[in-house]
Amino acid sequence: MNTEWVTGDLSRVNMWAALWVGSVGLLVLGLQPILLGALLTEQRVNFDQLALAATVEILAIGIGSILSAFLLGSGAIRIKASVFLVLTAAFNLATAATYGATTLVITRAFAGLVEGGLVAFAVELIARSRHPGRIGGYFVTLQTLAQAGIAVFLALWIVSRWGAAGGFGALALISVASLAAVAVLPASYGALPKPVDQSSSGLWRPAPLMALLAIFSFYMFLGALWAFLEPLGADAGITADIVGLMVSVSLVVQILGATISTAIEARLPFRPVLAVAGVLSMFIALAISLHPPALIFWCLAMAIGFIWLFVVPFQIRMAVDADASRGAALVVPAAQLFGAALGPAGASAFVESGSSVGVAYFAAASAAASVVLVLAGALARYRGN
Repeated sequence: MNTEWVTGDLSRVNMWAALWVGSVGLLVLGLQPILLGALLTEQRVNFDQLALAATVEILAIGIGSILSAFLLGSGAIRIKASVFLVLTAAFNLATAATYGATTLVITRAFAGLVEGGLVAFAVELIARSRHPGRIGGYFVTLQTLAQAGIAVFLALWIVSRWGAAGGFGALALISVASLAAVAVLPASYGALPKPVDQSSSGLWRPAPLMALLAIFSFYMFLGALWAFLEPLGADAGITADIVGLMVSVSLVVQILGATISTAIEARLPFRPVLAVAGVLSMFIALAISLHPPALIFWCLAMAIGFIWLFVVPFQIRMAVDADASRGAALVVPAAQLFGAALGPAGASAFVESGSSVGVAYFAAASAAASVVLVLAGALARYRGN
C-alpha cells in the first residue's frame, strides 16, 4: 500500500516539480506591488486602474484553478503544464508591450486564468496526499521564498533599469525556464478514488461549504488589513516608509509561519487551531483600530504576517475532513484568493473621510465570521453533512 499518496505513485522529484509549477502561477501575487507600481510610476495606469488590474488578476487565478482542477482532468499533465507555462509567458510579454489601461486589465485577466491553471497542478497533488497539510505547507513555503527572492532581484536589478516592461519580461523568462520542470512532472495523477461512505462526500453539502466560507472570511480579514495597512498606520501616526518596511519584514515572518506550521501541523487538531487563530485575528484588528504606538503596531503587523501562512495547512486539513471526495480541497486556493481580493473592496465601504478605522472593524467582523463558520462546519460534519 502506498503510504504517501491516496492515488498514484509519485516520487519526491515529481512532488517538488508540481509544487514549483504551481508556485510559478502565484509568483505575481508577491510581485504585484513592484510590477504594477512600476506601471503606475510610468503613468501607464492610474491608481484606480491599477487596483482593478490587481483585483481582476487575483480573482482570475482563483477561477482558473477551479476550472483546471474540475474540467481538464488529471491526465496529460506534462502537455497541459507546458501549454500553461507558455501562455503565462506570452501574457506577461503582452503586458510588457501594452499601454492602454483597458487592454492591460484584460491581458492580466487572461494571465490570471492561465496562472490559475498552473496552481491547479500543485493543488491536485496536495489533494492526493495522505498528509495534505504537510504538502500544503511545503507549497506555501516554496512560493513565498520564490516571491521574496524574485522580488528582491526585480526591484534591485531589473525594474530599476528597465521598468515595468523589464519586470514582466523577466517573469515571462521564469515561466519559460520552468518548462525544465515539466520533464519531471508525473505523466498523470490518476483519478481520486470514490469514498466508500458517499454521505460524507460531495462539495455541495453544509460541511464543505462552511469550511470554504470560513477560509474565505479569514482571507477577507487578511486582505482588508493588508490593503489598508498604510492608511491605518497613518491614523496611528506612522509614516508610509515605515509601513513599507513592515510589509517587507513581514515576508520573512510569513516564511517563518509557514515553516513552523509545516513542522507541527500533524500534531495539532486543526479546528481548535483555526478557531484560536480567528479569535486572535479579531483582537489584532480591534487593537489596530485603537491607533496603537509604533512598537505595538509593528508587533500587530508581524502577527498578521505570521498567521497568514501558518493557518494554510490547517485550512487544507479542514477542507479534506469536510469532504471525503477531496473536491473541497481543490477549491481552497480559490477561497483564499477570492477572500484576499474582495476583502479590500468590502472594507473600502467603511472608510470615512480622514479615518480608516472602519476597515479594522470590518476585518474584525470577518475574522469573527471565520470562527463561527469553523465551529458551525464542525457541527455539520459531526451530524454527517
